[in-house]
Amino acid sequence: MSEKIHLISTDFDGTLVCHASDPVFDRDCMALIKDLQKEGTIWAINTGRSVGLLAEGLEDFAFPLQPDFILTSERDVFRPTTRGWEPYGDWNARCAEAHAELFASASSVLAEVIDFVGRKTQARIIYEADEPAGLIASSEEEMDRLTSFIDRAREKAPKFHYQRNTIYLRFCHADYHKGAALAELARLTNTPRETIFAAGDHHNDLSMLDGRHAAMPACPANAIAEVKETVRRAGGWVAEREVGAGVHEALRHFLA
Repeated sequence: MSEKIHLISTDFDGTLVCHASDPVFDRDCMALIKDLQKEGTIWAINTGRSVGLLAEGLEDFAFPLQPDFILTSERDVFRPTTRGWEPYGDWNARCAEAHAELFASASSVLAEVIDFVGRKTQARIIYEADEPAGLIASSEEEMDRLTSFIDRAREKAPKFHYQRNTIYLRFCHADYHKGAALAELARLTNTPRETIFAAGDHHNDLSMLDGRHAAMPACPANAIAEVKETVRRAGGWVAEREVGAGVHEALRHFLA
């Protein structure tokens, strides 16, 4: 195992995967992660994708290696078994219960948001199991306007929050995010914060890049400005290269 890095937490789209490239991943980055895995380092993909969509992505993009754990939907923790991915510990169940209680108690705030979306924007609400789960804006500018409205509305229910990535937004409990999921995985695997590397590129990655849960935060050159500033403040590495090549650069920096 690397003396410095015991756990790697990487976002997927925009951090490891560049959809405009062929292959979509950086070969040198994948080779380095594979070598670190052989030495005992844990690699977790920490993504907004669901389990099914992540599995499809890994297969469609012909990824050369598999993660040791997956942290999905910006909140859940899964480990591999012979039957596929299964919840690790009781975190996912507690997470689901907290969200159910939140959406019941904050129904008026959610109703305000849905009304605003319908009357004032071109965005559309996303439903899962007939319940509002998030929204898709028509542009990043419209998403800025939407999040400003939600931030005002949620003053009445501070635990009602959201995870944002480009024009997509997921409603969520403020205590459950990529950083919290990473912290739970670190607890379950007994991995100290000082040995954790995390890389991401967008708003929904901020919670794992602010230094609270990973002492080695990083981002590729294509990351948004807020992510770069968060990584710098946490003493991390802002790469000069983009996507997977930038992750490879950051890993090399912390391993040096």
